[in-house]
Amino acid sequence: MVKLNKIYTRTGDDGTTGLVAGPRRKKHDLRVESYGEVDEANSCIGLVRQHLADHPQLDAMLMRIQNDLFDLGADLATPDTGKTLEYEPLRIVQAQVDRLESEIDTLNADLQPLRSFVLPGGTAAAAALHVARTVARRAERRIVALQDSGETVSAAAVAYINRLSDFLFVAARWVNDKGNTDILWVPGQNR
Repeated sequence: MVKLNKIYTRTGDDGTTGLVAGPRRKKHDLRVESYGEVDEANSCIGLVRQHLADHPQLDAMLMRIQNDLFDLGADLATPDTGKTLEYEPLRIVQAQVDRLESEIDTLNADLQPLRSFVLPGGTAAAAALHVARTVARRAERRIVALQDSGETVSAAAVAYINRLSDFLFVAARWVNDKGNTDILWVPGQNR
């Protein structure tokens, strides 16, 4: 599917980039920014995984998510113009959203209900998961803006990125000794 022999092509030197299908777009185009934000979230997850030697179950979940994020990037880089393509474009499917929900439920089963908001922090893994969560939320805002601009974005793609930040939040609590070492917000503490 992918073959990269030469990394630079110089075709983007004019400020445009090629999508999988369709005309070239400016590099600040909402579609390009959307899959760029997804790529950034994926990179943050790669950093998280460096802190998970003691959590192989979560590491395996995140590895699957990283692969899904490439699927999401491919989905976003292949606009649905309504025209038939010569190939089946890669799209996020509901089963990927369902798996995320199942994994959220698995991790959340070990946690006590929250009685306050959680401050980002705790273990290095939890702090990195919170960074990944906020980048995923930014990607979600960008994808919704793309959808609101009149471009087609599948419901499954929007649901996946929305569910991802929920997963990352629950995972951050889970690596904080199943929420026992979460740092909780104390409203007005420093007045």
